[in-house]
Amino acid sequence: MASEMLVNHREKAYALLKADAEKILKLIKVQMDNLTMPQCPLYEEVLDTQMFGLSREIDFAVRLGLVNGDEGKALLEKLERELSVLHEASLRK
Repeated sequence: MASEMLVNHREKAYALLKADAEKILKLIKVQMDNLTMPQCPLYEEVLDTQMFGLSREIDFAVRLGLVNGDEGKALLEKLERELSVLHEASLRK
């Protein structure tokens, strides 16, 4: 029973972190499509702030033992790759 609860908490923690990563991606997509270009200081500030916040969330979940460190790192790296693709696409416009 206790191990089932731990697995459930781990799944929830990872799902929440993944949802936060997806929110960042959507926020940056909207910003790039409607507001600013990637070279804009506002864009960079939003991106840096959001990525820092997510990395702190992941670190906290790892320290609690709810997320494996490699999973957290992979989640950040995936988001960084997706953001890089968005950035490159916006430069081609």
